[in-house]
Amino acid sequence: MPFADHRPDPAELARFRALCGDSRWTRRLSEIGRRAAAASLAGRAAQQRHALELVLARLTDPRALAKATPAERCVTAFAAEAVKLADTLPAAPRKRLRARIEAGLTGEATLVPLFHLLRTAALHRARGFEVAFTGLAEETPWDLTISRDGRTAEVACETVSAEEGRQVHRGDWCALVDRVNPELQTWLAAHPGRYLLKMTLPDGMVSDAQVAELHRRISALLAAEKRQDAGADAVLKLDPLVLAGAQAAMRGLPGQLRAQFGEEAHLAVTSAPDSGSVFVMAARAGRENAIATAATRRMAEAAESRLSGTHPGILAVFLDDLDRIEWRSLRERMELEGATRRWMTEASARRVVAVACSSRMEMFGIAPPDGAPEGELRFRNPSHPAAKCPALGPAILSSP
Repeated sequence: MPFADHRPDPAELARFRALCGDSRWTRRLSEIGRRAAAASLAGRAAQQRHALELVLARLTDPRALAKATPAERCVTAFAAEAVKLADTLPAAPRKRLRARIEAGLTGEATLVPLFHLLRTAALHRARGFEVAFTGLAEETPWDLTISRDGRTAEVACETVSAEEGRQVHRGDWCALVDRVNPELQTWLAAHPGRYLLKMTLPDGMVSDAQVAELHRRISALLAAEKRQDAGADAVLKLDPLVLAGAQAAMRGLPGQLRAQFGEEAHLAVTSAPDSGSVFVMAARAGRENAIATAATRRMAEAAESRLSGTHPGILAVFLDDLDRIEWRSLRERMELEGATRRWMTEASARRVVAVACSSRMEMFGIAPPDGAPEGELRFRNPSHPAAKCPALGPAILSSP
């Protein structure tokens, strides 16, 4: 289904907001708007995390709707799918759908899991399958039942945050940077120049307590005008910032830093425009990220708890909170494929005939190489009895 070709309809968007509950939708967008408007790293992170909701809010303006980008048209397509689905459901399943929407509009949650479900259903219909939302209609543990040429499969949709596989959580990194930034502005005013604070975190940073302790140590380092602070849980080293071309091209500094420190490093740049002073923080964990491992861990849990084994099972896994570089790297280095295929040799995968993986790149219609061909990665389990079933082929054949 070419989601980017969807023609946005103001009436559809109005009906989607009504499905969410107009007052709930207004409160939620007000809350997200306040968070996203903050002039902080956490504010920018909120913009990224709640991109779906912010797009739907922006498109309430008819002028914006008329100029909707392909990515925005994808978002409106899923909103339209939700409305169509609600129209087909009896009262009880419709209530369950609204409960899912309400959950996605609460706290740190998003509409991504719901839109992943709707997108997965639409993809299978486009491939010639009849699709039933049995999770909503019959409260089955799996979400969809798909049928083609007399063969049936169960589809369980899972959303996995990349944070589950990161040694340094991005949310905690944002909190640290936002705490330190005001102090850095004052420090730079008294110490003009260009600086690089490198942080090695052997055990990562995944809690508020670790954020507070690291903030304390950075503050103490700067106050004492020390160059280094080494401990079991963190090694801090402050050096002059030396980077080719940085003196002449501040605009290219983030790219140069990323090239030097790699995709897994967490980076932040604080500058004093009046003086040209710059303070860069770069943090790395003591171990590489294990996003693919986190995904397969969730696959194992879902396979055991959400598939009956009566019919072949398909896991549709959405990897959220990834950026383009990470997603490309997972695919190009075949980390996700390797981890998934290793898991398929284990007993917990016995009910699974295939795994399909996607990200926001595919949800927003981003073309290769940043997005995956065919809108998802698929890995077939060759040991499953239905692995060579022609009728299920479009849903289970491995990606080229």
